[in-house]
Amino acid sequence: MQIRFDQQTIIVAGAARGIGRAIARAFAAEGGQVFACDRLLKEVEAIAGSVDGGGCIHARAVDVTDPESIAKVVAEAALGRGHIEVLAYVAGGVLGQTPKPLEQVSPEDFAAIVDVNLKGCFLFVRSVAPGMKKARGGRIVTISSRAGLATSLTGIQAYASAKHGQVGLVKQLAQELGPFGITVNSVAPGFMATSPDYERQWNSYSEEFRRSFADRIAMRRMGRPEDIADAVLFLASDRASWITGQILPVTGSPLA
Repeated sequence: MQIRFDQQTIIVAGAARGIGRAIARAFAAEGGQVFACDRLLKEVEAIAGSVDGGGCIHARAVDVTDPESIAKVVAEAALGRGHIEVLAYVAGGVLGQTPKPLEQVSPEDFAAIVDVNLKGCFLFVRSVAPGMKKARGGRIVTISSRAGLATSLTGIQAYASAKHGQVGLVKQLAQELGPFGITVNSVAPGFMATSPDYERQWNSYSEEFRRSFADRIAMRRMGRPEDIADAVLFLASDRASWITGQILPVTGSPLA
């Protein structure tokens, strides 16, 4: 089954590292014109340019908590075709925070994680939705987490809360935007050490835990960013035109 995105305009928000970077490259490898944006602009610029397969990656800076910053990226991306065909919202994470007892978590720290994981997702969808409605179609795919379906290995209350909130947002937006031909879905990855925060989390585990971690996964291997990118490309394709409001766990195991 071949899936192509020739000449389609695609935004990948949170494309500097790991899963987001793999998604940007995968869309470009299938012909997409990808606007890869992140607050870490230099890291996105490192993957900018033409890609084997016919597409191209355009690097942009964005603050996903700032509506004006988002609007600027969306306006620039939409110049060619007038609208965005695909939004992949990957931005999020734990912002360098570590687990603490509930009573030691400040309201500001809690809000910061919710803002980047949940509010930013809302703001980005709000910005691309008018163009998609006018075009009578579009694909929105978020990266939530297994933490949005269960408890979080991070132990960080705000992260689990924000990812659960994003799952609810996806379902509600799917209902609202479906009449316009727009699908809204999410991919929920299992744990991957794809950023400094998650590398720190991984290294905090005992050697025995790390050694046996893959044995707890049905497929007996750790996931790769490319595994997540494959799922995102499917949900963003015409092959998934009658799938919306769904959360696809990509964890290498049945989800308990």
